[in-house]
Amino acid sequence: MTSIAIIGADPQLGLAIARTFGAQGFDVALISRDREKLDGIVGKLGAEGITAAAFPANVLDRAGLTQALQDAATRFGGIDVLEYSPVGQFGVTTLTSPAGTEPSDVEFEMNFQLYGAIAATQAALPAMREAGAGTLLYTTGAGSIWPDPRVANVHAAAAALRNWAMNLHKGLADAGTGIQAAHVGIDASIGVSVIPGVEAVQPEEISPLYWDLHTTRRDEAELVFKVGGEGFPRG
Repeated sequence: MTSIAIIGADPQLGLAIARTFGAQGFDVALISRDREKLDGIVGKLGAEGITAAAFPANVLDRAGLTQALQDAATRFGGIDVLEYSPVGQFGVTTLTSPAGTEPSDVEFEMNFQLYGAIAATQAALPAMREAGAGTLLYTTGAGSIWPDPRVANVHAAAAALRNWAMNLHKGLADAGTGIQAAHVGIDASIGVSVIPGVEAVQPEEISPLYWDLHTTRRDEAELVFKVGGEGFPRG
């Protein structure tokens, strides 16, 4: 069997990605902080004939995240695709302007976005190297490419994740590992618009890009989703 681990699984994009891969016969490991939310997603997927299991973990707890991925690999016989897309909680995540950003504002976001992604990758990559195959996908908002001063601290960390993911793509490709790494930038709000001027789309419009990267676009380091559903490479 093949499996995907979705870190930051939620009832929006996480569920859509799970459905996209599950429809192709993938087992789904769902990882996020909220066990009750995960159980609800597992129930929805099960009703659709998709095998899924919940592995609660917080990306800020790197040991706990590593253990969750190890448990998922044990449950499903390995992890073939790793997708990283946790999002902050409104009312908890502080949004700062460039001039108003303190080091601590970026430090939290770096822990949440970049360092969590690195920890997850280090947990999954050795088995992929041994198998000579695998896919590593990292999601940010398009502010990692085109920054918005209303969200300066979040976009600074997102840009760091994008840079690292694209470097990882090059390193793995140059070494002939057979492992794909790519960044997905989403230039839209998902479900509802939360930032004025940023249009909303349904997650089902975005999730096919992840399948494309895993299957037919493995030489691409990045796809960017624009409103209307078009994905195009940036590098």
